[in-house]
Amino acid sequence: MQTRIPREKLICDNFINGSWVKGSAGHTDVVSPYNGQLIGTITHPSAQQVDDAIKAAAAAQKDWGKTPLKERAKVLFNFRNLLLENLDEIAHLKSSESGKTFEEGKAGLMKGVEVLEFALSLQNLDLGGKVEVSRGVFCEYRREALGVIANITPFNFPAMVPMWTIPINLALGNAYVWKPSEKTPLTSMKIADLLKKAGLPDGLMTVLQGGAPTVDAIIDHPSVKAIGFVGSTKIAKIVYQRATNLGKRALCLGGAKNHIILVPDANPDLTGIGISDSFTGCAGQRCMAASVLLAVGNVDHHIEKIIQRAASLKLGETMGAIITKAQKDFLVTAIGRAEAGGAKVLLDGRKAKAPAGMEEGNWLGPTILDMVKAGSEAATYELFGPIISIVRCNDVSEALKIENSVEYGNACSVFTSSGGLAERVAKEAAAGMIGVHVGVPVPREPFSFGGINASKFGSGDITGHHCLDFWTDMKKITSKWEKQNDSNWMS
Repeated sequence: MQTRIPREKLICDNFINGSWVKGSAGHTDVVSPYNGQLIGTITHPSAQQVDDAIKAAAAAQKDWGKTPLKERAKVLFNFRNLLLENLDEIAHLKSSESGKTFEEGKAGLMKGVEVLEFALSLQNLDLGGKVEVSRGVFCEYRREALGVIANITPFNFPAMVPMWTIPINLALGNAYVWKPSEKTPLTSMKIADLLKKAGLPDGLMTVLQGGAPTVDAIIDHPSVKAIGFVGSTKIAKIVYQRATNLGKRALCLGGAKNHIILVPDANPDLTGIGISDSFTGCAGQRCMAASVLLAVGNVDHHIEKIIQRAASLKLGETMGAIITKAQKDFLVTAIGRAEAGGAKVLLDGRKAKAPAGMEEGNWLGPTILDMVKAGSEAATYELFGPIISIVRCNDVSEALKIENSVEYGNACSVFTSSGGLAERVAKEAAAGMIGVHVGVPVPREPFSFGGINASKFGSGDITGHHCLDFWTDMKKITSKWEKQNDSNWMS
């Protein structure tokens, strides 16, 4: 199914205390990557509006944090059903603003629903505990909500990335402040409306549009206790430093330069599809996309299958668009620089034709570069597009040395039929998420998402079991109600 582009321009205001409020600090247009059409306008909130919104969130959270988890879960269950009822509409909306295909938009939302279902399971998990540590002495721990938390999300996943944190935080009793990307704000309107329809009390979901001034005002607000961020490493560092300098918790996920180690004995039925789909899915605009193929030995038979799979994709149907014209122009220039530096273009996305009627969109086809030098831009810089660079290696040790040398640490995959080799890569790769015959090794809930090195700033992960300590406080209670006859130092 092709993505439906909105026919009328949508106005994206700010969701404050249960109502949409026009921002008084200017506006920014939203353009569809598919055809260059103006599809929306966001209104930027003033500093006073940000302050009013967060104060309302803090007030609403006081009652929400005292509400039993099972009652909070009922709202989230209603929200889950509404998301599924509106699945196609949201997928079209988020695809039209982000450049994804309809199916990719749908899949991203379903990943968000998976996190929501994990949040619903929290009511059945051990969120506290009490033990008699000595005769008559009891120690107990309880998870308690932080209060108001904020999340700053990127353009490439307008629904999935915020859905990593919205349901978990609301289930835990926090109020949620969301600053979506100014490039993809339309989806935030639908999600906020559905949460209100699901029965979420006013103030607990806040959407604040805009750019850096909005981000700074959110981080600096004294009522915001923790900051989540997903975006480039450059901005992740800035957000992390600003938040932690104020004594706040921050978990900021940055960029990536993910590697796939390919050896001759890889499963041929998995290799062509898995590697091709990894670097072409979402037009390569995802932090888990493979961008470097470390080809060990003679793997040309596998590379041919990768080329065939990538070449079969149709722009606008099975592969989406690049977010902006400026980014598309950067990618085209980067391909040219790699070619000038000695790389051989096996598949040239610059020659791909735009879909009929969408010639003004930002289109670039899958591009495969061979004989790329290990230290070059194409091998080390996050290009963020449907480009994979093949670096030829003599052995796995050389491949791992190259993988370890890059500053990022999000993902590394290996395509091999050898269990021993797969285990070696799992142990020695400098990445937080490892795949075996899996091109995009995103963990499924309750396993958590998160990289290492320059791909993450802060401790813990943003989803799964490991996120619970970040989004809550742990209160410890020690009690004794009567004197024991046989007391010791512990009692």
